[in-house]
Amino acid sequence: MKYDCGFTKDNGWFRYKAAAIIIENGSVLFAKNDRDDYYYPVGGGVHIGEMAEEAVVREVYEETGIHYEIDRLAFIHEKFFTGSGSLEGYNCHEIAFYFLMKPRGTQKLNCNSYSGGFKEYMHWLPINNLSNYKAFPTFFIDKLSNIQRYVEHIVTDER
Repeated sequence: MKYDCGFTKDNGWFRYKAAAIIIENGSVLFAKNDRDDYYYPVGGGVHIGEMAEEAVVREVYEETGIHYEIDRLAFIHEKFFTGSGSLEGYNCHEIAFYFLMKPRGTQKLNCNSYSGGFKEYMHWLPINNLSNYKAFPTFFIDKLSNIQRYVEHIVTDER
């Protein structure tokens, strides 16, 4: 069995994750499930002993059914937030590596993914209208329309 790099201690929760930025035709791919009221990028926890690059390729395949290739690392995001839903009552800290994936020229996917027992659905959201959706991370609204050629380190504190 493989374990994610993360832990819960007292009222603290920490997670190390790798996620994908998949852009096709001016839209970015997000996932959503029946439990949560928001959209989130394709990705998930990095396993102990796994490189972030391996984790994002694995997670993208698990969630989309498609083998995407990495273009490059675009963002390192440190996020501090108060948990809700399944994380209710926790002080949360997440470090995420966001990888820009190489476009394939199609939005066709083969999704059959579940998250926490809930079916996941893939949604192509238009980059220029991201502010109309409850989508996380919120920095995507400003950053995806002009992704820099260097890795950006972003810290958000939503506590």
